[in-house]
Amino acid sequence: MSNSSSISHFLLLPLADTRQLQLLHFCLFLGISLAALLGNGLIISAVACGHHLHTPMFFFLLNLALTDLGSICTTVPKAMHNSLWDTRNISYEGCAAQVLLFMFFMSSEFSLLTIMCYDRYVSICKPLHYGTLLGSRACAHMAAAAWASAFLYSLLHTANTFSLPLCKGNDLGQFFCEIPQILKLSCSQSYLRELWLIMISVCLSFGCFVFIIFSYVQIFRAVLRIPCEQGRHKAFSTCLPHMAVVFLLISTAVFAYLKPPSISSPSLDLAVSVLYSVVPAVLNPIIYSLRNQELKAAVCTMMTGWFKKQ
Repeated sequence: MSNSSSISHFLLLPLADTRQLQLLHFCLFLGISLAALLGNGLIISAVACGHHLHTPMFFFLLNLALTDLGSICTTVPKAMHNSLWDTRNISYEGCAAQVLLFMFFMSSEFSLLTIMCYDRYVSICKPLHYGTLLGSRACAHMAAAAWASAFLYSLLHTANTFSLPLCKGNDLGQFFCEIPQILKLSCSQSYLRELWLIMISVCLSFGCFVFIIFSYVQIFRAVLRIPCEQGRHKAFSTCLPHMAVVFLLISTAVFAYLKPPSISSPSLDLAVSVLYSVVPAVLNPIIYSLRNQELKAAVCTMMTGWFKKQ
């Protein structure tokens, strides 16, 4: 294949070699998808319907649930389809759309996690200024900035990636279209443009990560000054899971995009990609709903009302 214009489709990585394992992977991804859809759907419904949950924290949590739904619906359904029908094909246009949407939702998620860290910082370290710093207009502007910047970022990456000449076949070593795998097919030094974009992205992500770490250092210092042990436990139980999700997302994504080719392998690439593209969408509802009494009560009330209507 001389260039990208001659490529009509790509071949995704098969999840298994035998038919039985393919069906097993289909069932596994189906269970993960249903869990993510149920958990995030309940959060969105509870926050949207519960007027007492119309606070900055739950507003950003609703946005996070939307990004989780979007990210898992972008990658997993195609992998399930391929496993069920024993195929590997994805069209050129479908691959470009998958890259665009996946980058958009993942960038939005990281931005929202950073904003949620700021929300925790203000609520614990500057509680008297919470209403001023995180009013409804400020929250709307921050969410809009997160979504808009993520869209521009993903559009730039997608346009740059698919403008590269591709002459090393059409076989992608991943179960979804991922930029590092597409760059491996490039036959021109122009792929360095995309590498520079990735490096800039890593620097921005590192800046956000430093902000998150600095914020949590201030949060933990404030929490340790709380005289009530129950209050300290509540604050730590809110912040530590958030830190775990941020660390999982950043570490696995950076490893996937910046690892040296010498340690690359299909099984390792697959495991790492699942950790940052699928697992957070399932973990976030568990972390943020099961550990929050207000949200659990709202979900129970909503479910009870729904069953009474049936």
